[in-house]
Amino acid sequence: MNFLAHIYLSGNNDLVTIGNFIADGIRGKKYTMFPKDIQTGILLHRQIDTFTDAHKTVRESTKRLHENYSHYSGVIVDILYDHFLAKNWNNYSHVPLDVYVDNFYDSLQDHFEILPTRIQKMMPYMIADNWLLSYATIEGITKVLEGMNRRTKNRSKMNLAVNELEAFYNEFEDEFTRFFDELITFSNQKLIELTT
Repeated sequence: MNFLAHIYLSGNNDLVTIGNFIADGIRGKKYTMFPKDIQTGILLHRQIDTFTDAHKTVRESTKRLHENYSHYSGVIVDILYDHFLAKNWNNYSHVPLDVYVDNFYDSLQDHFEILPTRIQKMMPYMIADNWLLSYATIEGITKVLEGMNRRTKNRSKMNLAVNELEAFYNEFEDEFTRFFDELITFSNQKLIELTT
């Protein structure tokens, strides 16, 4: 669910970026049906997820949420970390966030026919509500969490996690910053391995 991080970690190749973005919906070996660069993005996404799930700093963040949100804690942390990436975007990119996300939306539209049906259906809502830019505010993250809670038919109560975000804001931000520096290094190395 951390769309912005996956897009950012893909480098400058539009098709690698799209592959990384759509990867959650591509199961098993089905990635081999896509063009080579999209395959690279899907495989990169899987490597990023494996690295993230096992990382001790991420586990600090999820542990803080586990009592209230159980197995949804990891999804919530993904969303919270995207908030801190968007909020601190200028530390990671010289391209302003609004320009960056507009370029990504343009790329999605340019490659619409390659996108899985689920993404084709989701894309108009994503662009109209400018999900990626909205991550930078607590209000935007609140809407994302409310949407995720609806998708679980209100079982997850993820909409309430904004309370923990506000209560432990500095702790989450510090954990994100420590982790993301390592994730950038890891992703850059994996991208080199996957493209050589």
